[in-house]
Amino acid sequence: MGITIGEITKGMTLLYNGTLYEVLEFEHVKRGRGSAFVRAKLRNLKTGQVLTETLRDSDNLEAAFLEVRPMQYLYQSGDSFVFMDKETFEERVIPAAVIEPIRGYLLEGMEVTGLYYQGELVKVEPPNFVELRVVDTPPGVRGDTAQGGDKPATLETGLVVKVPLFVQVGDVIRVDTRTGAYVERVS
Repeated sequence: MGITIGEITKGMTLLYNGTLYEVLEFEHVKRGRGSAFVRAKLRNLKTGQVLTETLRDSDNLEAAFLEVRPMQYLYQSGDSFVFMDKETFEERVIPAAVIEPIRGYLLEGMEVTGLYYQGELVKVEPPNFVELRVVDTPPGVRGDTAQGGDKPATLETGLVVKVPLFVQVGDVIRVDTRTGAYVERVS
């Protein structure tokens, strides 16, 4: 199904020049003269490569509809990540380049969502919130700031997020996977 540039949204999956892309960012540009266009940052769902493209209504753009299936993250094997489709129990191997944006949110055994295009797994999405243990953070010093303040914390997956000063090593915190932001301390 062909779409116009006015229908492009962040997170949308497009078929552009025969290749499947996810829209990471976009900006509609309308000049005084000439036709409008969209400047978009696209991620190739097969290779993980990110490119910036100028899209016009004359371009061959199609919305790609993805089938959603429950999956489980099993383990990392070299430069690949192994997932199991919970409906068919098939193991699917995905290159690290494709998983890189969500790598810091993955724990072995975690339930994730697999997105399939024409029977092929093209993207994996973690849950909206994950709970991860803090393995390293500097001690919070009272009086450093007038109001609150944050410090970096390294989590068990290697992800680094900003946390309030009261968070300590060993605490479990909830992180929003859509923004990468600290939400709350769980324990």
